[in-house]
Amino acid sequence: MFFKFSQVALFYFFVFSKVNSAESGGMPQLNPEFWFSQIFWLIVTFGFMFIVLAKLVLPKISENLETRKAQISDNIENAEKQRLESENKIKEFDNLILQSKNEAKNLFNQTREKILKDVDKKRESLEKEINEEINKAEKDIETLKNNSPEKIRKIAIETSSDLVKQLIGVDVNQSSISAIVEDISKRRN
Repeated sequence: MFFKFSQVALFYFFVFSKVNSAESGGMPQLNPEFWFSQIFWLIVTFGFMFIVLAKLVLPKISENLETRKAQISDNIENAEKQRLESENKIKEFDNLILQSKNEAKNLFNQTREKILKDVDKKRESLEKEINEEINKAEKDIETLKNNSPEKIRKIAIETSSDLVKQLIGVDVNQSSISAIVEDISKRRN
């Protein structure tokens, strides 16, 4: 399609250029006698520009592109290295945390066992002391229980004798009062 359009444009240009350029005051670029010089200078100008671009500008551009490509590659490699180092540091940190947790757990368990042992020892010691105190109290109670009837009898005899003396005003024989007190205590038991 483009080829047909360019053929029609060239044909139109050649046919109507003589007519337009033949007139006075027409455009000199369209005059066919100047076409060869225009083509020559066009080739020289574009050739010079091509050589300048090909030899000076394009090598610098491609050098810059290669430099950027190398820099990007280096940056990617450095980023990958840093990522791997970061992952390794994270793994080391996780391992350190895990070890610390395990050490703390072990220390806690050891301390707990030690405290439980100390509490058990103190509890056993306290129970032993309490049992000793209970045994001592039971012995004291048994001793008091065994000695109490005799003491009660003595107190009863002394009290009765004092009461009789205060009521009657006469000293009564201790043996008769003791017989009465024993008779009363036998009746109660």
